[in-house]
Amino acid sequence: MAYRYGNRCQMTLLPQSIEDYIPEDDPVRAYDAFVEAINLNQLGLKINPYKVGNSEYDPKAMLKLFVYGYSYGVKSSRKLERAIYHNLSFIWLMGGLKPDHKTIAEFRRKNKGNLKKILKQCARMCIKLNLIAGNTLFVDGTKIRANASAARTHDKAWYEKQLKQIDQHIESLLEECEAIDQHEAHMDSCVEMDKKLTQAKKLKESITEILSEFQETERQKINQTDPDCANMRSIQGKHASYNVQSVVDDENGLILHAEAVNDTNDINQFASQVERAHDVLDKQSHVACADAGYTNADELEKINAQGIKVIVPSRRQAHRKASDPFDKQAFTFNKDHDCYYCPEGHQLTLSSIDKKKGDRYYQITDKQICHKCPHYGSCTTGKCGRRLFRMRNETLVEKFECQYAQEASQKIYAKRKARVEHPFGHIKKNLQTDAFLMRGNDGVQAETSLLATCFNITRMISILGVVGFIGKMSAVMA
Repeated sequence: MAYRYGNRCQMTLLPQSIEDYIPEDDPVRAYDAFVEAINLNQLGLKINPYKVGNSEYDPKAMLKLFVYGYSYGVKSSRKLERAIYHNLSFIWLMGGLKPDHKTIAEFRRKNKGNLKKILKQCARMCIKLNLIAGNTLFVDGTKIRANASAARTHDKAWYEKQLKQIDQHIESLLEECEAIDQHEAHMDSCVEMDKKLTQAKKLKESITEILSEFQETERQKINQTDPDCANMRSIQGKHASYNVQSVVDDENGLILHAEAVNDTNDINQFASQVERAHDVLDKQSHVACADAGYTNADELEKINAQGIKVIVPSRRQAHRKASDPFDKQAFTFNKDHDCYYCPEGHQLTLSSIDKKKGDRYYQITDKQICHKCPHYGSCTTGKCGRRLFRMRNETLVEKFECQYAQEASQKIYAKRKARVEHPFGHIKKNLQTDAFLMRGNDGVQAETSLLATCFNITRMISILGVVGFIGKMSAVMA
């Protein structure tokens, strides 16, 4: 069989027009259409056609570069710079513009507050296109590493010790500089401040800011490199990370809201995440669903009280333990008399109350009743007889357990993994996101918003096709 050989000297290698580099149904045209449909003023990116002075790169073109780059796992400024020189789709997208990596990085740094808003606009576009119904919402979280080391996380005492050492170091440097100035006073030029002194002062400023954060918040430890992250445990071990929360709509699995928080678990996140999703929807959903990591009756009640059905299993339900004939569920609670009755019909009365938490403890009226019971040893081995613990919000817990156990709730909960795990799998594997590039809350929120937007665009292309997607974006602009 004959071989085909390339010829780099061929004069007709590429068309003369950049527009002809890319076919009509290439996905890059969908990303271009998406950014064209965005309201840049709402993002905070103001374009002034009458701008004077030194020229700068078109903000819309730079935004296209980030949205498209993040969608294919190209996130660093140097890799983006390389792409706009060697990748035809990037060359077409930028219209031949070739900003260097410093310009790319500076645009991202200056506009991280604006990039945080892109997901909200994307979600509202999906609502206009009837791709998001907003009836059933699924909430979930995942850990993504911060651009910092876990070893740089310290408590308040460590920072106070460092501050004292830095003060001593600065004082010794100042004495050294003064001695040098006196020794060289006869010379024409004065000795400038040592570079080490400047670095020490900057370090002192950062540590002072961290110490003030200890006073303003209840945090026990803060990372020196990225004060907004926290040490979290995941399958990969313990790392400085962010807990990325997402709220996904059931209709087509599109992300309504995504946010990176520094809470190490999800227990206090349910109500706030659902309410932020409602803000995007401009209405309330009918059902909100999450896994057992969000089990906090007080948090769940904030949403349930609004008339929204909450489907969240308790930890007992999630673990699916075999029912014990003598666990607490086998005992009957009498609300009127504030007591429990055991399976044998004996009464357990209130014995004590935790004044701080409001939890209540119930004890058998006579320990001899338990000792003489045929189930002694199986029900309890305590010398004082059987004792039960009832949480302050136990009634709420029981209510949510009943809601979760309903047949209709089980059908909804069965969809949960397929909806919430899909975006995280795409972001981590396809978009190659094992860690954030930026540091600090604003930078991480900007990246979270970009990543969630990239997933939504990919999902919309799968649903509508490239040509259909472009047509829909044109309708949004009209």
